[in-house]
Amino acid sequence: MEQSRKDYKLGVTLVLAVQLIWGFLPIYWQSLKPIDSSIIILYRIMTMFIFSLIGARLRYSFKEIFEPLKNKKNMVRSFIAGLILATNWSIYIWAVNSERVIQAAIGYYIEPLVICLFGIIIFKEKLTKYNGTAMGLALAAVLLILFHYKQLPGVALGLAITWAIYSVVKKTSEQPAIIALVHETMPFAFMALIAIIYLENRGLGAVSMNMPGKYFLMLLSGLVTVIPVSMFGMAATRVSLFLLGLAQYISPTISLMCGIFLFHEEIDVVQIAAFIIIWIGLVFFTYGELKSHRKKDKP
Repeated sequence: MEQSRKDYKLGVTLVLAVQLIWGFLPIYWQSLKPIDSSIIILYRIMTMFIFSLIGARLRYSFKEIFEPLKNKKNMVRSFIAGLILATNWSIYIWAVNSERVIQAAIGYYIEPLVICLFGIIIFKEKLTKYNGTAMGLALAAVLLILFHYKQLPGVALGLAITWAIYSVVKKTSEQPAIIALVHETMPFAFMALIAIIYLENRGLGAVSMNMPGKYFLMLLSGLVTVIPVSMFGMAATRVSLFLLGLAQYISPTISLMCGIFLFHEEIDVVQIAAFIIIWIGLVFFTYGELKSHRKKDKP
């Protein structure tokens, strides 16, 4: 019981830390302009494999890292997870660089709803009246945003669905988070390396832009990715998908605040109303979680 409680608290801490990191990441991606989004994606995949392998090697032997890949089930799961992860990154970076930030923001609000739905359907997680109220308010906020912009958000749906599927895959993973990242990025890292060499040789890559400062920052893209994703993987095995899902509202709120106060983007009444509705929902959810765990702690 004591260990279970400690694991849960660690999971909650990791979830919150991940959301803070992801929330402020737009500042980092903004600093990489004018490097093309496709080049950023390639370097991100390649450097993430390198940093995750270094991180894994600090704790495990090469045998421990690659032994699980002898199991076909693990290999297939890792490939699927890696493909989903790479797709999610590609959609996001392309959206930001193509001035589709609104659709990306909508996607981050839809995303937790899809994750929560998967948790209820696949893992039979309980839906309490407090969780139900939180989901209802979150759904109302998402619908408010969707109806306001009056468009089918392909980018938003792509971000939400890919990350929800990745969350489910991570929930069923038995591998340590850092080792799983090595497995997930390895096949795509080699593909990315080939593409980078080809583009650089033709003068179409980042090196030819002669911006050493930005190039160095881009080389860190794997590090700023592997840390929160690894933490997310650790959190996924310690908390419910519902908590994992509802916490996802924190990062888009931080990102939009960055947009307002740092990037000086305009915010309208509808967006403000959506924020208020979402945070009211989070109050209900937090109260429900606290009440539930108090009952479990009673002898």
